[in-house]
Amino acid sequence: MSHSFQASRQWERIQREWVTEDAAADLTGFKSDRRNYNISLWDPTANGIRYLKTLVFNYGMQLKPEEWARIERIKNRDVGDPVTVRCQGRTLCLDYLQASLELGFIERVVDLQEGRVLEIGAGYGRTCHAILSNYDIESYHIVDLANTLALSRRYLREVLDDKQFTKIRFVEVNDIGEVLEGPSFDLCINIHSFTEMKPEVVRAYLDLIDQKCAAFYVKNPVGKYLDKSMDGHFKGAEAVQLAMQTGPLRQVLDIHDSEAVDAAVPEFIAAYLPGSDWSCAADARAVPWSYFWQAVYRKRPAA
Repeated sequence: MSHSFQASRQWERIQREWVTEDAAADLTGFKSDRRNYNISLWDPTANGIRYLKTLVFNYGMQLKPEEWARIERIKNRDVGDPVTVRCQGRTLCLDYLQASLELGFIERVVDLQEGRVLEIGAGYGRTCHAILSNYDIESYHIVDLANTLALSRRYLREVLDDKQFTKIRFVEVNDIGEVLEGPSFDLCINIHSFTEMKPEVVRAYLDLIDQKCAAFYVKNPVGKYLDKSMDGHFKGAEAVQLAMQTGPLRQVLDIHDSEAVDAAVPEFIAAYLPGSDWSCAADARAVPWSYFWQAVYRKRPAA
């Protein structure tokens, strides 16, 4: 019987252009270049969305029923056309996957029902969206820069109903006095923005938290990284230099070395302690990121 074992045209091209006759002459770097990308891996520089979807899919397939329940209570998650996957018939994106995990961590320590929440740096508002969809809270204050505040206001108006939206107070940083002069909060939240502020600004916010809040949830990196292979420093040298100057934790570490990250955790917990009357009630790695940590602090009641 006659058989044909001829290579496909696709592989003829790969052999001609990438896995060439001299591909085996020098193995230096071959697992991180096109030789291996065309044999074993998808090139991460050209397949970022593929890897993002793989990440979300794998975490989504591991979610517990209560974690899915928190996500499914959040309506209008598709506004803004997020990158999504489908897990067991349900649509999922990385933002709301993280939101569900964050709320699960917070509610172990803090009762959010009928509470007053302050968020410093809300991004487009996904945490606020998640909390208002899962808890009957009294009010939600967002403190942010003007342009980001305009984005979160527009987004939250789009995704929330009237009753939920009326609970939000949008406060520009220049108007922070109204937060200081108003009632206290049951919880303050900061997710991935203290690391991008001047150290003295972070300290000022921690003083505000010490003065006005009973609990504090923080999720931020344990340090900085200078691994150009991850993004090619595509924003330019100035952006890298500016990033290295912000946040209370500016030590450079290998963010994909678990021991290096674990060693940085005590300094993380100390750096975000709002004051002497506070203690860390819970802390843990903030998946899926290797170098993010999360903690909930509680203030001891006055004697």
